[in-house]
Amino acid sequence: MQSTTLPTTPAGQLWTGRIMSGIIVAFLIFDGGIKLAPLAIVTETMQQLGYSGSQELARGLGLMTLVIALLYALPRTSVLGAILLTGLLGGAMATHLRVGSPLFSHLLFGLYLGLLAWGSLYLRDPRLRRLIPVRLGA
Repeated sequence: MQSTTLPTTPAGQLWTGRIMSGIIVAFLIFDGGIKLAPLAIVTETMQQLGYSGSQELARGLGLMTLVIALLYALPRTSVLGAILLTGLLGGAMATHLRVGSPLFSHLLFGLYLGLLAWGSLYLRDPRLRRLIPVRLGA
């Protein structure tokens, strides 16, 4: 019979993952917060990206971003938060692609955040490492 206990995560790896997750959560709280206000720079940027720039749309996006941040921050729902964050970032990347934003600073920023988010979960969660094993070498 096979054991169902999960291996423990080394302390350094666990804290690295937590710090990476903290960066993601801090960014999402900032991003969601400025959309709730909504600041003039938010509505102007939304218009430049081809959206209406309405305060209601900005607030809706801000609220959605904050909910995703909360889901990602809570260990029990962190994978769901990461999945929803992946969708949010994919939409942002598609928007930047459509308007011809610079590649490395704007378009791929969503990819950078997604890699950081999933990488931090991978470091922290042995269940995810078991589900998606990385095998180095032959």
